[in-house]
Amino acid sequence: MSNPVLNEKFIDRTNVGAEPITMNGVIQKTVVLFAIMVFSAAFLWSKGLQGHTDLVMACATGGAIVGFIIALIICFAKKMFLTPVYAVAEGLFVGGLSFVMESIYPGIVQTAVLGTIMTVIGMLVLYSTKVIKCTEKFTSVIFISTFAVAGIYLVQFIGSFFGLSIPGIFGSGTVGIVFSVIVIALAALNLILDFHFIETAVQNFVPKEYEWYFGFSLMVTIVWVYVEILRLLSKLNSRN
Repeated sequence: MSNPVLNEKFIDRTNVGAEPITMNGVIQKTVVLFAIMVFSAAFLWSKGLQGHTDLVMACATGGAIVGFIIALIICFAKKMFLTPVYAVAEGLFVGGLSFVMESIYPGIVQTAVLGTIMTVIGMLVLYSTKVIKCTEKFTSVIFISTFAVAGIYLVQFIGSFFGLSIPGIFGSGTVGIVFSVIVIALAALNLILDFHFIETAVQNFVPKEYEWYFGFSLMVTIVWVYVEILRLLSKLNSRN
């Protein structure tokens, strides 16, 4: 999910440092975090290929839980030194999930990765050309919609412990597919917010240490896009 603390108030509260954040710095930190995540995911994937499926499931679950906790700490306590740890945890989650999906639907991961790359590039082009402008109204709508989707997932998660599920939207029927498409679109539009806040941070000379924070925020959103595309593809494949 998109980081709700990435807003104008966050930038206003930040103390200006001697060495400011740069766009190249954010890109470099983002690449480092993704490299760590990919390495972690590849490691777990290799364990799956060796037949350690129980380990894969345990690490994926543990990665999701630990990653969520660390993400909260990074967001609200601004502990940027934890971002590499988050990347490792996220890699275990993504690697485990991808391995399971690939074992069920061969080729799905490659398609999801390609779809994610195209989505990121497309959103970057739309933002840089000002086709989509990050206005105050746009930001409010995306934040509210994101929290609404988060609420739906939370209800579904809690209900799963009692054998309950929200009808339709998590299935492979028409309603479920439409819901996935909407969530993918919402996740993609969150990238516009990320690009806007990074650009605003550069313009406001936010301290350089926050390059890790913005790299982390991009990772959160991009992984969300990937997982949602993976979920949509699994629904479509299950109908065949």
